[in-house]
Amino acid sequence: MSRSYDRALTVFSPDGHLFQVEYALEAVRKGTCAVGLVGKDCVILAVEKKSVLQLQDARSLKKVVGLDDHISLAFAGLTADARVLVDKARLECQSHRLTVEDAVTVEYITRHIAQIQQKYTQSGGVRPFGISCLLSGFDPYENTPKLYLTEPSGIYTAWKANSIGRSSKTVREFLEKNYKDDLSDDDAIKLTIKSLLQVVQTGAKNIDISILKKGEKSTQLESAQVEQIVEAIERENKEEDDRRKTRLQAQLDAQSAMT
Repeated sequence: MSRSYDRALTVFSPDGHLFQVEYALEAVRKGTCAVGLVGKDCVILAVEKKSVLQLQDARSLKKVVGLDDHISLAFAGLTADARVLVDKARLECQSHRLTVEDAVTVEYITRHIAQIQQKYTQSGGVRPFGISCLLSGFDPYENTPKLYLTEPSGIYTAWKANSIGRSSKTVREFLEKNYKDDLSDDDAIKLTIKSLLQVVQTGAKNIDISILKKGEKSTQLESAQVEQIVEAIERENKEEDDRRKTRLQAQLDAQSAMT
């Protein structure tokens, strides 16, 4: 069925699908995982890094970028598409400052990005952007951290925590079970790394963490700090496994004694 309707972006299939948009979502699912999480006084973006080749400069591979002093963006999908969208978003942020003499809100720039993505699903001769974005930040004159998600279809939604990219469903289910409101900065960082470790098998060396606080520019955790947190998480998991085995052995011993 799809072969008849996936050649033109602007043609719906009989069952109401735009196949090119769905193919763009598939490109997002093949991208490296990114996680966003809102704490009490901060908002965190974490991404899975690809392994860097021996002669490659790791600084040229960024999955978390700044749009303005108070807004950061992480993406999953096609990096070249992300570069184009990021440039458009940065230009809008500066244009808004010049026109209104105030910084943009997180929802404003999220809506602007979503409108661009939606326009590319409704025009001939173009294709949809093959990326989803997580936008984090603080609105001017407010202290509440914000997190938004945009998709290739042009949808945007607000979240407390979410993930995009490879195995995002697994990470999202983990966050649904473990997320709590008003997490402290340390607890929020720890939970974010824990969630990303659900899909990152190589540990701390392939994880980037960016933290944004009110009135401060985005800061990135050093590799040594991430390594320390990962080691602490691994110790906790090992202790939990030992306790579980002890309880199971006690139950088996009790059943043996009864028989």
